[in-house]
Amino acid sequence: MKFSAADFTPALVSSLKNYDRKRFAADLMSGIIVGIVAMPLAIAFGIASGVTPQQGLITAIIGGVIVSLLGGSTVQIGGPTGAFIVIVYGIIQTYGMEGLAIATAMAGVMLLLMGVFRLGSVIRFMPYPIVVGFTGGIAVTIFTTQVEDFLGLHLADVPSDFFSRWWAYLANIPSASLPALIVGAVTLAIIIVVPRISKRVPGSLVAILAVTAGVYLLKRFFGLEGVETIGDRFVISPELKAPEGFSINMEVINSLLSPAFTIAMLGAIESLLSATVADGVTGDRHNSNTELVAQGAANIVSPLFGGIPVTGAIARTMTNINNGGRTPVAGIVHAVVLLLILLLLAPLAVHIPMSCLAAILIVVAYNMSGWRTIRSMSRNKGAEVAVLWATLLLTVVFNLNIAIEIGLLLAVILFLRRVTENVHVSVFRKELDVEGEERQVSTLAEDHLSLSKGVEVYEIDGPFFFGAANKFDEQMRIIGDKPRVRILRMRNVPFIDSTGLHNLEIFLASSAREGIEVILSGVNGKVYASLENGGITRFIKQENICSNIRRAVALANSIAEGKTAPDNP
Repeated sequence: MKFSAADFTPALVSSLKNYDRKRFAADLMSGIIVGIVAMPLAIAFGIASGVTPQQGLITAIIGGVIVSLLGGSTVQIGGPTGAFIVIVYGIIQTYGMEGLAIATAMAGVMLLLMGVFRLGSVIRFMPYPIVVGFTGGIAVTIFTTQVEDFLGLHLADVPSDFFSRWWAYLANIPSASLPALIVGAVTLAIIIVVPRISKRVPGSLVAILAVTAGVYLLKRFFGLEGVETIGDRFVISPELKAPEGFSINMEVINSLLSPAFTIAMLGAIESLLSATVADGVTGDRHNSNTELVAQGAANIVSPLFGGIPVTGAIARTMTNINNGGRTPVAGIVHAVVLLLILLLLAPLAVHIPMSCLAAILIVVAYNMSGWRTIRSMSRNKGAEVAVLWATLLLTVVFNLNIAIEIGLLLAVILFLRRVTENVHVSVFRKELDVEGEERQVSTLAEDHLSLSKGVEVYEIDGPFFFGAANKFDEQMRIIGDKPRVRILRMRNVPFIDSTGLHNLEIFLASSAREGIEVILSGVNGKVYASLENGGITRFIKQENICSNIRRAVALANSIAEGKTAPDNP
């Protein structure tokens, strides 16, 4: 595999060619809007993930800059997203903050390698039912985690598993705070109503400003109680701290390999999904491998500053597009705006009510749930529906680590099933129909080739790999009388793997023991090279490897009838 710098050139480089004042004005305005929209989301995602609001903002700043500088999409906005809430919270509970930092950096290395080895196109084609199952399960889990703050329950010990958590909520309903519930309900109402008035103004931003101001005034002048704010839990320092390293060894790497892999796969899927959706709107085409390299770099750097995992954010990317952003400059501006908010406005963020942030995340969960897609897909029958619901339930009931691992296994099984279903092994005796095949303009070839007694043709239609090799074996077991000659027609075999080579070797060896001559027909160059490298050609005469079926049938008929074999050009 050859690598060149041109393969991983960031989209920023090409975007700056012919860049003018008009484009900068559009990117500047879009970047400012996206930065303002990203502020409450970064804070909410940070708190819901089990870290501070400051760490959520830092992640958006670091991710926004690196993804825009190095990424393969012109409009992608990087930062923390709702998809990571579940996995980040779980890692912190099990391994602590340092464990999260190490796992995030390890995931960054994995993403970097995925991009370098050009796995972007493979990841992008993750089966849709599995993606829908992941996102639906994550949405249900996010909603579940926000019920406590939305109702103002203040539970001392919240169970981690899904069913126990809901049982705790139901058992403590009498202790819910009515003011917190009203604040959450008003936030939801504003988020729902604002887009109906103006789609250019984000409802979450209007809600957080209006509700925060209202709660502050009610607390200050009317003694409102029962509404917890960010300042009641966290202290936000208006600074970007210096990078810090972390200790790492093989024992730590082994223990964090599974969560790091989950972060990497989830980040890759969400980032490339976001970039693909953006391409459909802008008409552009992103470089998936360059995007993975950028996501990897962002996840390596983010934990050094105390950040959490970074990925492409679909909602913020679409906000960028809808407000006129067309180059990575808009993403860089968005990160600068967030930095200014952190340095200048951080003290004001402590007044944001927790039930307001919970309402914002409930809306995020609703939007990412894809319930309409799940409903329509569930009307179908077959393995894909089972895979969708299995992935969703595994995400909700167990954890995202298990869901990702089993989901990928199900993806492989689905792929193998589909490919194997399209592989056919056909047997022909007495006559072979070749109408319209392998004709030469200068000759009038017959449409049907007669097969002498004792000649059988086995045609493999599809890749001869381990998933299809069993079909070939099964066909061999149900043959009738022992033939004199077997023609293995391989014109539609694009490749053969080690299992196929092994089965073919057994087939040739057993045929030789039974005194059956084997002829190969229509072997392409790639397959022939595999046969040579696998040592298969030593089991068959060179003259029995024919370029086309007409030559193979003529040779087989001659052998079956005891005649001298014709020359094989």
